[in-house]
Amino acid sequence: MRRGPQALWLVRHGESQGNLLREAAERESRHEIGLPTRDADVPLSDRGEEQARAFGRWLAAQPAHLLPTTVLVSPFLRARETARLALAAGDLRLPTDVDERLRDREMGILEGLTWAGILAEHPAEAERKRRLGKFYHRPPGGESWADICLRLRALYADAARDLAGERVLVVAHDAVIMLTRVILEGLDEETAIGISDAAPYGNAALTAYELAADGYRLTTFNEVVGRRSA
Repeated sequence: MRRGPQALWLVRHGESQGNLLREAAERESRHEIGLPTRDADVPLSDRGEEQARAFGRWLAAQPAHLLPTTVLVSPFLRARETARLALAAGDLRLPTDVDERLRDREMGILEGLTWAGILAEHPAEAERKRRLGKFYHRPPGGESWADICLRLRALYADAARDLAGERVLVVAHDAVIMLTRVILEGLDEETAIGISDAAPYGNAALTAYELAADGYRLTTFNEVVGRRSA
């Protein structure tokens, strides 16, 4: 992309109750995470709410010429809550659009399972995932990383046309942010997986791009701002 929004600032949602349930399930080697709702309706944890507010306070303290002018948000509750709390904490009144193309990865038959659960209940699918790798593995009823790239390319094509010159804040999910890097930087499969595997993407962490003459320039990646710890 050599035209479009002047800036793209992407922030992952704050810690969700689903994050806490997954951590506990994996620690205890359980098969299921135990989500009480569908994934799209999982709310933030108390800590996640404070992370969102801290990000909003940090955002409001930035120089006026760097502040976002519009917001794009995933329809998932944890992302919408993050955006709402951040904007309120920073007293920022910005036009906000919810776009379904920013939703988290759809996991199909693997939704709600830990890796132990996948091995136990879908061993053939676990082997297929190992063989294909995370970029191209599509669980039945779900999406691969390549599938997410397809919907994000459509999103950013629309943004290039409709949001040219704007400074856009995107509130979404770690997979969306990682695959935005693939699209904007032209990363290959090996590089993208290497970055993803190097460190987990922090809750409410920021990745930022500024538009330059030759395309988007990455200025920040996976940086926790506005607080001392993720």
